Amino acid sequence: MLDQIEALLKACIGLDPASIGTAAIERAVQQRCAARALPDLHAYWQCVQSSEEELRQLIEAVVVSETWFFRHEEAFPLLVGLMRGVCLRSMPVGVVRLLSVPCSTGEEPYSMAMALLDGGIPPERFRIDAIDISDRALALAREGVYGRNAFRGAGLACRDRYFERLPGAWRLSEAPRRPVRFRRDNLFASDFLTGDERYDAIFCRNVLIYFDRETQDRAIGILARLLKPGGTLFVAPAEASLPPAHGFAVAGETTGFAFQRQARRPPAQRPVVATVVGHAPSPRLATAAPRERRALGIPPAAAPASAAAAAMADPAEALRLADQGHFAEAANCCDAYLRAHGPSADAFYVLGLVRDATGNPPEAESFYRKALYLDPGHHEALVQLALVIETRGDRAAAQVLRRRARRVEREQMRMRG
Repeated sequence: MLDQIEALLKACIGLDPASIGTAAIERAVQQRCAARALPDLHAYWQCVQSSEEELRQLIEAVVVSETWFFRHEEAFPLLVGLMRGVCLRSMPVGVVRLLSVPCSTGEEPYSMAMALLDGGIPPERFRIDAIDISDRALALAREGVYGRNAFRGAGLACRDRYFERLPGAWRLSEAPRRPVRFRRDNLFASDFLTGDERYDAIFCRNVLIYFDRETQDRAIGILARLLKPGGTLFVAPAEASLPPAHGFAVAGETTGFAFQRQARRPPAQRPVVATVVGHAPSPRLATAAPRERRALGIPPAAAPASAAAAAMADPAEALRLADQGHFAEAANCCDAYLRAHGPSADAFYVLGLVRDATGNPPEAESFYRKALYLDPGHHEALVQLALVIETRGDRAAAQVLRRRARRVEREQMRMRG
């Protein structure tokens, strides 16, 4: 029966049970059984099939609502810059339309509003539709009262400007509330936002990781339909491999995890590089002894041919070249760096991206694994290796890697906050 309940959740909200674990779903079902005073799993299965309200309650019990203000803060300056461009060029009058889905308890759409207000965009020039499947989350979002856990990192700066202090909490002021409209809906509903105007920008972050690849592709297709040509899709770092496979191109700064919908770009012509965007190479470059160099397949160290070559031989430069589609030059740059400095997690990561882009998944996997040998917490290598492994059919191993990537991301956010 639990398998059938998991299949029902996937059909309704796209949830891949492996992403949160069968144990978590089983706990939610047991809670709902107890709340309904039902004797066993069979009785609950009959109940949830016949009651739309109970299905809603089960969804409430399993959805993940971990969020905070200005999460992945690098996206918000990019949003402001892009929307200023829309307001000045393509839409000197009228309202810029933005979407946050899922919006959870409101931190993301309110962060969008605060960023735009701080960026000098008048509140009458933009509207944010904030959508979630959880009635409970939406009720909290509309209330606009938040505890300490909602403020981390950049969120602390906004608290003094836009919140009123309450005993043990903070209440959001009216200015960022006004442009945000909350509503309940389901991304996978057949009538989801049909007939509505399309959006200039969509934030859909930290939800695609809970879908399997087929459902991820379906979700990206829905979001592409909702965007204007040239509109921008923002995703989370762990999801940045997905939009490029659907004809999206990198938008603005590479650290914003933002992609623009291309008006006319046949799929066969798009580069296969997934997360060339979104990775600023770590300043921590691993080094190794000669024996490790041989084990990793790197030639003995040798000085670059010239000072100019030495300056160019750098993983950051290689990443820039790969991002522009200059794959051979990117590979040469990494090779030169490895010869001069020894093994580097960042250089191996870029070589993996290059092999991905040029149609050599086995070598890409090998390079991602080398990067993780040197730096087990290399977030981007974890994400890309998970994608390669899933493509060859090992979903269980891919899910393990994605969970590792999420743990690394949370730890990085904790350290920054």
